[in-house]
Parts: sequence; C-alpha cells; structure tokens
Amino acid sequence: MLYPRQEYYIMSPETELTEEKLGEWLRRHKEDCKRMRYLKDLYEGRHPIQLMPKKDAWKPDNRIICNHAKYIVDRFNGFFLGIPVKTMHPDAEVAAELEEIQRYNDQDDNNAELSKYCSIYGSGFELLYTDEDAHICITYLSPLECFMIYDDSVARKPLYGVRYYKNSDKETVGSVFTASEIVPFSDKDGLHFGDPVPHYFGGVPLIEYIENEERQGAFEQVESAITGYEKAISEKANDVDYFADAYLLLVGVALDQDDLHFMHSNRVIHVSGLDADQLNAVKVEFLQRPSADATQENLLNRLEDQIFTQSMVANISDEDFGGSSGTALAYKLQPMRDLAASKARKFSSGMNRRWKLIASSPASRMPADAWKDIRYRFTENLPKNLLEEVQTAAQMAGITSRETQLSVISAVDDPQSELEKIAAENGTEPDDALRAERSTEVTADAG
Repeated sequence: MLYPRQEYYIMSPETELTEEKLGEWLRRHKEDCKRMRYLKDLYEGRHPIQLMPKKDAWKPDNRIICNHAKYIVDRFNGFFLGIPVKTMHPDAEVAAELEEIQRYNDQDDNNAELSKYCSIYGSGFELLYTDEDAHICITYLSPLECFMIYDDSVARKPLYGVRYYKNSDKETVGSVFTASEIVPFSDKDGLHFGDPVPHYFGGVPLIEYIENEERQGAFEQVESAITGYEKAISEKANDVDYFADAYLLLVGVALDQDDLHFMHSNRVIHVSGLDADQLNAVKVEFLQRPSADATQENLLNRLEDQIFTQSMVANISDEDFGGSSGTALAYKLQPMRDLAASKARKFSSGMNRRWKLIASSPASRMPADAWKDIRYRFTENLPKNLLEEVQTAAQMAGITSRETQLSVISAVDDPQSELEKIAAENGTEPDDALRAERSTEVTADAG
C-alpha cells in the first residue's frame, strides 16, 4: 500500500472543538484521502501499471488491467446484500413504520451503496435529516467527504460528525454535526464557524459503518498481488508480440543502404562483410526469444490463488466451481460466508444506531425504545434448491414453530405474512391454524 491508513479521530469530551482544532482534523482527513483515492482508482480501473515508464518505441508495451479489485467488491456485496436485508419488529405498528421509512428512502439501494463504500474504503457514512415535508430521510455518503470524531472513552462514543466539500468558488465548506446541532463552517477568509441550527435527533446524525474493526477494504490486503498479476500478464502479452513480430536474420546477403534502413525498421538483422567461404553459408531465418510460457503461467496461477485466498472471496468463474458437489461447494464458500457473517455484525451495529436516532426524532411515529426489538435477517445470495428447502422445512415439523419452518424456504419472504395467508385460506386465525397443525401432528404420532 502506497499510503498509510489513519487511525481513529479521538479527542476528550472536555476539549472544545475550535476552528484551529477542526483545521487539524481536516488536514489529517485530507491526508487519509490519498489512500482512499488510491483504492477508488483501483476499483474503477485506474491501476499503477498505467503509470509505469514507457518502453522504447520498438518494444511491445502492453498495459493489461485485470480488475480483481472490482470483482472482489462486487462479488462479495452481491453475495452479502444481493438479497436485501430484512428488517423486522414484533409490533405490527412499528414494523409498518419501519417499512414506510425504508420505502420512502429507497433503503435497499442505500444499504447496497453503503456496503460497497465499506468494501472499497473500509468505511462508509450515513446521514439522517428531515426534509421540507417533515419526513425522515436517510442518505449514504463517501468517506472521502466525511469523518467522525470519537471521545476517548472505552466505548468510543461519537462526539462530532464532519462533512465538507469544495464549492464552486473552490472554498472548503461543510458542517459539524453535534448531538443537538448542525454547525456550518467555511474557510473563506480563514476557517470559521457559522450560526448553528438544531436537528432534533437524539445524537450525532452522521453514522459511520465499517467493513471490519481495522477499517480495511475488501481488496486492500491483496493490492500488491493484483499489481503483480497485471505486471506478469502484461509481460506475457509482450512475449506474444515478440513471437509474432520476430527479427529476420540475413547472413551473407548483399543489400544496399535503402534496403538496410527499410529492413531494420521492420525487425531484420543483416550481417555483412563476410569472406568468400562465409558467403557460401547464406542463412535466412527468424530469431525467437526463449519461451517462458510455463513459468509465466505458474506465476499467474499462483498470484490468482493468493488474491482469492487472502481476500476470502470465492472465484465463481473457476471452472471447478460448477462441478463441485454440495459439500465441496460449501467448503469453497465457507471463507466468504465467515466474512459476510462478520460484516453483518458490523452492519447491524450501524443500523441499530440508525433506528435509535430515528426513534428519538419527533418526526417518527415509533416509541423511543422500539429500536431495541428490531431484528435483521441477512440472506446469502446463492442459487437455491427449492425442493431441498421444502423437504428440510417438512422435517422440522413438530420440532420448531411453523414460522421457523417457513423461514427456511427462500420463496417465502415474510413467514408471518404467509401464516396469515394460510389462516385466511383455511378460514381460521393464525394461532388456530398452528394449534390445529400441532394437534394433527400429535395424533399422527400416537397412531
């Protein structure tokens, strides 16, 4: 990695955030942005191999980009949030409020983009605000324009959230978010604060989401392997060009200067000044470089294995993947499943803070402590065997609740809603349907 990663932004709650102190934090964040822009370039296909010194004009100079960084990020996030996370609450009214807020903000897309930011940079940000219609709004922000300042306690509680950008006059403007206010600032005529305005959330409304505790992107650990792979495959392409455009060796062939100039430009070597005996050995043949194809292929395979092994993201395009058995496939996907499970815990922590802040707002119609009972369900985005799922659900009868049975089947998005539909079809209440089913099971067992 060319640029070091900055650590936490930490300060004592007793320390006042002055213009001078904010200026220090801004300079520190701009330094960290060098690393994040480098990661952004890798994801978007602007790689170091493009900046390497040019070779002589007569030499092949391939610059092949194999964007493993984008593959790792997109593949992993497709696996992690390709199926949107399900937000649930036991209280029907609270569940309806959650659904309304998410639908109003197109939250499935917000979550996907936020997760992608985390995988690229190691972190991403979410901002809560109310619009002109007094609706609660949620939007995602890049870590290139945001950072958090935490207190120095063990809990690392957020003290301030900062967002800034360059306006049309090339001035740095932004806002500092406190637990109760939004304080604008500008560096026009020196960095200074503006008049604060209240935001009515019960805490700092800027939320940081992290990929992992180290705040490392999904491909950051394998950046050097990606660079090495592109260099190796580019040199292999150069060798192919050398082979296709080999030098022609002429021994003992008389040529004039015009012919020599033309032939040199077209990769011909002419050996002259030979005696009579040597002239009898006239030779015309192509010169070929020693082949390093096997060595290059071994290096490429080794680098590719390291990229996917260390990133813990499965190489779905591997030809062995499609022919794997269920057990073998499970083993191949286990590292990515572990990675997704770890990220789900970090993502859930951020969402808990989101709903805690929303519940504290006067614009919300849910109780202030409703966020404590919110549950999330992350579903791995993999090909499903519906028959297997139904058979598994059937075998769970009498062991688990009917709702748990239905949750095993991927075709059922909302088990509780499905139970209500079943009850409606049978002309019974959901509880009655469940009791009837249990009674049938007991009778069958007794028989």
